[in-house]
Amino acid sequence: MRLLLVEDDDHVAAALSAVLAKHGFQVVHARSGEEALQAVLPAAGKPPFAVVLLDLGLPDQDGYQVCGKIRKITSTPVIMVTARADVRSRIHGLNLGADDYVVKPYDTGELLARIHAVSRRTVSGDEPGHPEEAVQHLGRLTLELPTRRVTVDGTAVQLTRKEFDLLALLAQRPGVVFGREQIISEVWRTSWEGTGRTLEVHVASLRSKLAMPALIETVRGVGYRLVVPAGHPHR
Repeated sequence: MRLLLVEDDDHVAAALSAVLAKHGFQVVHARSGEEALQAVLPAAGKPPFAVVLLDLGLPDQDGYQVCGKIRKITSTPVIMVTARADVRSRIHGLNLGADDYVVKPYDTGELLARIHAVSRRTVSGDEPGHPEEAVQHLGRLTLELPTRRVTVDGTAVQLTRKEFDLLALLAQRPGVVFGREQIISEVWRTSWEGTGRTLEVHVASLRSKLAMPALIETVRGVGYRLVVPAGHPHR
């Protein structure tokens, strides 16, 4: 599995590359945003990356900006590495197209779990179960499952891979509560406990992008459910 490591500190990159190599990854190291953008450009005979591991502290340009540019070039999953632990910064990264993030200092096991979680579906083609209907209308919201397209009042909303999978899972049974463990298992395909915080940030990002904060309701101690506004039955 090829992985692009975007990290300007050679010592950090060397140590991390050695760990990743032991776990079966072929690591390509980019030291700047520009090197990263050149590396992800498609070219004949160049196999694609399974994951981009993007450190936000780059010398030539802002890591958020690099993430946005990468997303315009390729749909390869991007994991941001950041020292910023606040939820607002994480949501900003997801809005730019990142699939996940890890906060420094991180445990190597945590990083590997997140890499496998975002890459597994890309490699295997697996998707969480969807209802039989190809298109779902949920009040102002419309989900087109085959094309993975989401619109609100007819206007397209760009979601990351995981954001769409999360929304599609909840939309299977509007009004029914999905447990946190079930969501993590079906969307992230892992039972790793630390993914819970990632779930919370993805829910917050969905509420922000869809501009429908009441659409996804938090059921304390249990999980989440999708709430269709009264007067707008789903079909």
